[in-house]
Amino acid sequence: MTHTDRQTANLLGALALALADRMQEVAAQVARHGASGPAALVALDGHAAGASIDGLRRVLGLTHSGTVRLVDRMAAGGLLERRTGADARAVSLHLTPAGRRLARRIAAAREGVLAGVLTELSPSRRTTLNSLLTDMFAGLRTTPEDVARVCRLCDAGACGTCPVQGAARRTV
Repeated sequence: MTHTDRQTANLLGALALALADRMQEVAAQVARHGASGPAALVALDGHAAGASIDGLRRVLGLTHSGTVRLVDRMAAGGLLERRTGADARAVSLHLTPAGRRLARRIAAAREGVLAGVLTELSPSRRTTLNSLLTDMFAGLRTTPEDVARVCRLCDAGACGTCPVQGAARRTV
């Protein structure tokens, strides 16, 4: 790796960490349900709507018991409800109207953090960055099972065709 490549990688890592920290901070200010609560709400408002406990566990990277405790807290707080799943032995998790409102406030706070960083770039540089980021997902070597976890805080409608999902299909 050249000096420039090392510097670029280092800058990317520092920016990724700073953005993750800021997104976690604003999400925690909006929703007080632990570190995984905001991601659970946003995921259940988007691509993981109706997921089972196990499906949500995989999205969040938690243990089964940890996910059950999180779901219990969120249900007690009136943010989600359990319904009978496709398999009568499993439950399907659905946000209540209050849960949807909170998920959308979390997503808006996340978007504000990201938009603030993007304001430093001209429209043409943002277009170039968009293309570069899409290409860089191939370097993550994600599997189809990883997609929901990588995109757990994503705005489900923002990308159209998900570049993470596209990259996962290419690595299989």
